[in-house]
Parts: sequence; C-alpha cells; structure tokens
Amino acid sequence: MLKLYSKQIKTLTANSISEPLVVRLSSNHLLPIGLRRNDFFLITQSNIDKVPSGFKGYFIPEDLSLTLGEEFLADNVFTIPNDQEYLGDGDVIWFDPNSLNSRTIYRKNSKHNSLLVTERCNNYCLMCSQPPREINDSYIVEHILQAIPLMSHETNELGITGGEPTLLGEDLIKIIKASKIYLPETSLHMLSNGRNFADLEFAKKVASVAHPDFMIGIPLYSDINSIHDYVVQANGAFDETIRGILNLKSLNQLVELRVVIHKQTYARLPQLAEFITRNLLFIDHVALMGLEMTGFTRTNLDDLWIDPIEYQKELTEAVKIFARFKMNTLFIITNCV
Repeated sequence: MLKLYSKQIKTLTANSISEPLVVRLSSNHLLPIGLRRNDFFLITQSNIDKVPSGFKGYFIPEDLSLTLGEEFLADNVFTIPNDQEYLGDGDVIWFDPNSLNSRTIYRKNSKHNSLLVTERCNNYCLMCSQPPREINDSYIVEHILQAIPLMSHETNELGITGGEPTLLGEDLIKIIKASKIYLPETSLHMLSNGRNFADLEFAKKVASVAHPDFMIGIPLYSDINSIHDYVVQANGAFDETIRGILNLKSLNQLVELRVVIHKQTYARLPQLAEFITRNLLFIDHVALMGLEMTGFTRTNLDDLWIDPIEYQKELTEAVKIFARFKMNTLFIITNCV
C-alpha cells in the first residue's frame, strides 16, 4: 500500500517558501522555462546530471541526495523519504515547507485517483472503510480546488469520496464545476449515501453544473427500511436515500446503486433485486460488492462476516432477477481475511 502522507521531508538548502502550497511535480528537464516557476522538479537517477534551474523547488529521494553535486546551488531543495519514491512526473502534492509534511493528492499514472473531500458523515455504517470524524476539515476543499487545474487532461476517471461529500454543500458544487472546466474529458464518479439529495433544490444545483460524465454511487442495503437504517446506523436514512435517488433521476443524473453483501444484507438479496427492478428500474448501474476488511468491519466482524460461498444461492437469484430486467449489473469481490 502506498504511503500518501509524510512527515519525514528534510531541507537540504536555503528555503524561501513561507506558506504551504499545492504543487505539481515535473521530471522533465526540457520543460520550457516559462512553465517551471510554479512546479517542483523531481530529481531522479536518470536526470540528476541535468537538473535545470528556474523551478519553484526541488525534491530528491533520500538515498539519492548524497550524490547531488556541490555545484548545484539552487534554493528550496528538499528530500523525500524512500517510501514516497513512487512519486513521478505530473503528480500533485500538498507540501508544507514549515512543518515539512506532505500529502499526495493525485498520481498521473494511476487509474484510480480519488479525492477525499471530507471525513465528516451523517451515516455511521457498520462496515465503513473510512470511519467518519466530526472535525473541521474545510481546508481540504481549498487544496482540491488548487490541485484540479494541475491534473493531466488525459486522466480517464476521477473519484470523489469521503465521508459524505454532500455535507460540503456549495463547496461540492465548486469541485464538480472545477472538474468540468479543467478536466472536460475526465469521468467523475462520486460516492454518496444520497440522503442530502432528498432536498430537491440541492439536487438541482448539482444537476445544473451539467457535467458531461458524472455518476453518483449510492448504497442501498435492503428493501426493508429498518434493515438499511440499521446497517448505516441512521434512523430515516432509507426514506431519504430513496427520495434522493428519485430526485437525481428526475433531473437526468447518472446513478449507480451499490450493495455491500454481508451477514446483515445477504438474506434479502433477491427481495432487494425485486424492489429495485420494480421501483428503480431506471437506475443506470447496480454494483454488488464483497466486504472490505478495513475500518469498522474489523470491529464489527462477528456481525458482518459471511463466506461468499454461503450466499451464492441468494446472489445467483438476485443476479438472475437483474438479468431478466436487463439491468447493468456488476459483482465485485473484495473479500479478504
């Protein structure tokens, strides 16, 4: 697993950067001079003998720093720890030159870039992989809005996740708009519990951005409201989620239903499939997903774990129902022990 946060950066030369910043990395020593002043140059084994001037700053892996020639006199040279040597050309990071901390926001060569926009959530799911925290993390939005214009136009897909992204309100609209403007050919996929879309006016604001390729993945865990509410640990969540889905589809927004299969949800998979095909046939995609062994799952394992072989009957029946109604369905196995 890649380490996205670091507190082990060191300063090698004089530092003239006073404020934290979001910056793009470049390992291209031929980058035109006019494009260098806002980027950090990433020194590697292959370009250490041709490090150009004019960049805002320079990063060099710890192991390589000893070979940096004394004739290199540039300011703002920092080491990065060896566990972040995965960083490459076009990656975007947040960097604080005072605390010497950094956080990787975007990796150009990754096919799975996601932006965690908040850790706050109005659900408290039994199997949450990103346990929520009630903190003020509004600074994240500022970092993301600075990072999006620095991302490659060749990015195929970008994810938005949390926490619950809709808790950002207007700031979420800003992120979606920025993605549309700066990454017009990039698909945008957001994970949301869907509850705040029960507010039709908010749903209209999201739809009015008119992003050309934006899908919202919303979990639905049962056809019975009490079971869904128990799984997400929030009374009334089922009703709000369903109304949110209906509002989004009335506004022609793409919606994916996500069902995590575990001990609390497997038994009524066929009934849930019947409910979806009878009431939500207009949904664009259904994802049936295995249990991830992270976050709250470990704490609630006795209440959640069931071997997939034990629910193959229910799963098969549910898939047959979706197939009969020609719904676009995918089963994703994520179980691990």
